[in-house]
Amino acid sequence: MGRVVVWLIAAILCVGLSLQPALSEPVHALAMQGEPALPADYDHFNYVNPDAPKGGSITYCVVGSFDNLNPFILRSLRTTARGMMDQAFGNLVFEPLMQRNYDEAFSLYGLLADTADMDPERKSIEFHLDPRAKWSDGEPVTPEDVLFTYDVFTEKGRPPYSLRMKAIAKLEKTGERSVRFTFNDKADREFPLIIALTPIIPKHAFNKDTFDRTTLKPVIGSGPYTVAQVVPGRRIVFKRNPDYWGKDVPSKRGFDNYDQITIEYFLNANAKQEAFKKGICAIDDDSDPVKRERDLDFPAFHRGEVIAETFDTGIPPVVNGFLFNTRLPKFSNPVVRRALGMLYDFEWANKNLFGGKYMRTMSFWQNSELSALGHPAGEKEKALLAPYPGRVPADVMDGTYRPSVTDGSGQDRKVLKTAFELLKSAGYTVQDGAMLDPERKPFRFEILTASQDEERLAAIYQRTLEKLGIDVGIRSLDGDQIQSRKQRFDFEVLVGSTGFNNSLSPGIEQTGRWGSAAAKAEGSFNLAGVADPAVDAAIEAMLRARSKEDYVAAVRVLDRLLISGNYMVPTQHNNQQWLAYWNYLEHPQKTPIYGYQLPTWWRKPK
Repeated sequence: MGRVVVWLIAAILCVGLSLQPALSEPVHALAMQGEPALPADYDHFNYVNPDAPKGGSITYCVVGSFDNLNPFILRSLRTTARGMMDQAFGNLVFEPLMQRNYDEAFSLYGLLADTADMDPERKSIEFHLDPRAKWSDGEPVTPEDVLFTYDVFTEKGRPPYSLRMKAIAKLEKTGERSVRFTFNDKADREFPLIIALTPIIPKHAFNKDTFDRTTLKPVIGSGPYTVAQVVPGRRIVFKRNPDYWGKDVPSKRGFDNYDQITIEYFLNANAKQEAFKKGICAIDDDSDPVKRERDLDFPAFHRGEVIAETFDTGIPPVVNGFLFNTRLPKFSNPVVRRALGMLYDFEWANKNLFGGKYMRTMSFWQNSELSALGHPAGEKEKALLAPYPGRVPADVMDGTYRPSVTDGSGQDRKVLKTAFELLKSAGYTVQDGAMLDPERKPFRFEILTASQDEERLAAIYQRTLEKLGIDVGIRSLDGDQIQSRKQRFDFEVLVGSTGFNNSLSPGIEQTGRWGSAAAKAEGSFNLAGVADPAVDAAIEAMLRARSKEDYVAAVRVLDRLLISGNYMVPTQHNNQQWLAYWNYLEHPQKTPIYGYQLPTWWRKPK
């Protein structure tokens, strides 16, 4: 009888264990598609100088203001100090479990966690913390910190951090240095990598009850720098942590080469530009090729003290343009948005303002295999679109779509007539030179701008729109006012870079940019207010794709839907990155596919 009981207990335990996803062996890196490029014994990323000299200081300059040092809360979301956790300047204070290699489409390598084991179906992942990992106050990074991070982010954090527990069935400490995530049906195949990229915060240094309040008190992180000085709204200074735990971790070798990093804030782009000329700012990244040539006409550049350089990348260009708030009735009709999209005269602007140095932006993944341009829809794409007949025009389906092209004169009546006919089909009329909507009210809207360059672009658009009797106003605001408006979706049309920096591995961030759930979530990046089941289905298919063919098909469907929805009027781009910098700086010889990486630069020794 005793043997039977023992056998039954063993059988139950085996069944229980079999319900847990089988984990693989711990690995040093994870890849979204295929295998990581670097072996377990890699020494450093191939776009860094592992022997870069350490020392000196650098000052970065930005437009805007700040009143908060906690980047994980909704309050003051868009006025949080740069550098705390920053894609451009580096994660100076807070770090994730794993670090991205920017010379691969989407691969992660060990950081706070030196290894991870993920089951083949990606239903769970276990991270093993590096025993060297410490907070800036010397306390060790523990599994309890990981558990606390997700607890406080869920209750007090902002999207997307506050939403991640919805896809987690169980989060548990599995060892002295190990923590395991088990996912539910809401998780997709990218989600384990998103977990690996989520910053971790120290349990002992944050109060859960007050976490959602803004703070200007220096906070504790695990990163290579600590906050040394705060001048609210104007300046934040970071100093190297001499005891930084990760300086010899392969994924950090060649990074974080300055002893001090200062970020200065300016009210507008012109003030920032003047500060660069005076040597206050180390770099200038103006995107206007004509303006930057004009702005470089100053003595330091002619003496060779300032260098202008272009960098080749392998990623789709940043999508700039005019973005419509489709939550408003005036922009809810896609036919109206399509007509408005025809009225940006790129040919005139490129010839007269940009010296012919730009190309028209036509796709959200232009110049890559993920783009709909030049790629007729295959059977996989047609199957994804089958439940939504008529949503994508024929020219977008067969890959031949191109925006309307004018003769460059600024007076092309053919394009104006086509746009007018579209508006007429939507019930619009012209009376006494004014465009009237279907309710016989004047059709008018306002474009918000934050710089003279944006004002100039808006004025080009305004001039063409007014030829059809559309009353367009332009309002200039400073950077923090614009950010506040964005957070509340309090705008009609935005212009400029609207945050769509696409990659070769689009993933869960597309839900925040275009998903229906994000359309009403204050502070989300779905600025256009897109709430379309077809778009949601394309994103879902992309996130659940198991083969490269399925993945590419899903992204192309998303591209076709976004082009067809006319949620924004893409303007122009240049395929190269441009940067001007003072000659006391140096950078690695190799540029990764995602472009130059400022955290790998260094200051020349005196």
